[in-house]
Amino acid sequence: MTRVYAGSTAWPADQPGPVVAIGNFDGIHDGHRAVLRQLFALAAREHAPSCVLTFDPAPTAVLAPERHQPRILTLEDRVRLLGEEGVDAVVIEPFTRAFAAQPAQWFAEELLGRRLRVRGVVVGYDFRFGHLRQGDVASLREWLPRVPISEVEAEAAGGTPVSSSRVRRLVASGDVAEAAVLLGRPHFLPGTVVHGDHRGRTIGFPTANVETRVELLPAYGVYAVRVRIDGGAERLPGVANIGVRPTFGGTAPRIEVHLFDYAGDLYGHTLSVELIARVRGEQRFDGVDALVAQIRQDAQRAREILA
Repeated sequence: MTRVYAGSTAWPADQPGPVVAIGNFDGIHDGHRAVLRQLFALAAREHAPSCVLTFDPAPTAVLAPERHQPRILTLEDRVRLLGEEGVDAVVIEPFTRAFAAQPAQWFAEELLGRRLRVRGVVVGYDFRFGHLRQGDVASLREWLPRVPISEVEAEAAGGTPVSSSRVRRLVASGDVAEAAVLLGRPHFLPGTVVHGDHRGRTIGFPTANVETRVELLPAYGVYAVRVRIDGGAERLPGVANIGVRPTFGGTAPRIEVHLFDYAGDLYGHTLSVELIARVRGEQRFDGVDALVAQIRQDAQRAREILA
């Protein structure tokens, strides 16, 4: 089981120092997996535990909120997926303005050297650290001369580096199928089923109203989805509407999921809604009859996609 530590000061004094991969790891996409492969190789060579050092909140959320991009994963799902990849430990460093003001040499010598006692460091090709991002790989090698430092080249897909920013753009445009190629899995929306307007049952398509804490929602529209209930292994097929429901005068975005051939009560259950493909964009209809006719077409198209 992956061990989780609340900051570098929490690393146990009686535990050996780890080999550390440093980064936000938002999305756990194929670019991150290239870093993790090098992490596991170096950890095995050094006979040390593998560890990811990540940050929360996101640095941009603290330093430049106006430029902060929505996170692909919640912190909980980031940790869970890193564990599923095989990481031994995750250190979640609280990111504050005081932390950001620390010089790069402090980050290398104090945080990595004295607190974590690292036996190896793995970083991506664009890694920078410390106040005003003044540190780089050359700096790490200077300040940690006895520690092996590995810099991983960019992982490319279609001739372009795989990055969290690229995944965000694809999801935001509704191209969740292409985003899944980079992620190595579908983008998913975890959440709890809460009471909504109960309108779906009256028109023959009962829906689960999913309340999520995920920051990155896709372009509004209808999606073919697969859904896991309460973390179960089974992925049930369905169709989801994500948007403000303009036909009913809505203003706040909602995630409404209709599971095919499912009759259970989902209130209070947790769902993981995997976005497989976009069926269409959000539309406003002149009345309920037109909406229902379109929903039938959407459901049929989603069944075909998921078949």
